[in-house]
Amino acid sequence: MIELKKTVWTVLKEYALISIGLFCYVCGWAVFLIPNNLIAGGVSGISAIIYYASGLPMGYMYFAINLILLLVAFKVMGTGFGGKTIYAIVFTSVMLNILPGLIPETIARELAVSNGKMLSTIIGGVMTGVGIGMSISQGGSSGGTDIIALMVAKYRNVSPGRLILLMDVVIILSSLIFPSYYVGTGDVIPFPEKLATSIYGLILITVNGYTIDIFLSGTKQSVQVFIFSKQYAEIADIVTMKLHRGVTRIKGEGWYTKSESDILMILARKTDLNLLLKYVKAIDPKAFISVSNVMGVYGLGFDTLKGGSRKSAKTVGNPDNGQKKL
Repeated sequence: MIELKKTVWTVLKEYALISIGLFCYVCGWAVFLIPNNLIAGGVSGISAIIYYASGLPMGYMYFAINLILLLVAFKVMGTGFGGKTIYAIVFTSVMLNILPGLIPETIARELAVSNGKMLSTIIGGVMTGVGIGMSISQGGSSGGTDIIALMVAKYRNVSPGRLILLMDVVIILSSLIFPSYYVGTGDVIPFPEKLATSIYGLILITVNGYTIDIFLSGTKQSVQVFIFSKQYAEIADIVTMKLHRGVTRIKGEGWYTKSESDILMILARKTDLNLLLKYVKAIDPKAFISVSNVMGVYGLGFDTLKGGSRKSAKTVGNPDNGQKKL
């Protein structure tokens, strides 16, 4: 079985892009969210709530909570998270401690505070979403509630996306229970403003999630790939073993050459396309490949076809005056 070999340059490039993405994520917090005492979901949201209540820098709590989650995840799911997740957690924790103190107060006031919480919520949500999307696109992960969702999904038939959203909503609403103080002045934030801040937090996670989906070109978008190659068997094995996607072998004949050929048809997520093309190139650089977008793919590994059951199937008459189901 072929394995893609990564050069030192490729690894450095991946980690550099992850670092840029995480830096963008922390900048969203440092410039737009923290100066306005805004909150979000996930471990960063919990860290922000503790920071506004106690003054303890976000980076410490972010690292401590993620460390506990990682240790539990290693115990439950094995050591499959990889170095990129650990790197992302350490990098983000350090930057959350350092960067807010480096941002001049005048810049935070002009860009964030003076423009109001709504605009800061939108800009901060976009920046954090782009940062997370860039990190995910390079195989990185910020850990946090994603780890909890993966552990629960291992034993329960629960959608990780819905579970993460539910946890984010609970974290944001929990901020109403804890005392909060304005960053800089230390004055107590009144409850009506805390209530408004929680609403901004719900808007923030919506903007954040939508931005991540746009950056990743939509996680539900799919492509149909036709591959013409004499090494079709090896390519098919790679797709099924590494990408866990089904492959259909089609017998064809070249009209000009009158020679038979084997064609592979593959349906995959758009986010899997780059990796698929890398595998094909590694096996057969001369392979002929056709890629097209598809409107929808329903079935195992893709979307669920929603509709009536067998009991609700319509019946129509056939030429023999019998009945058949559609």
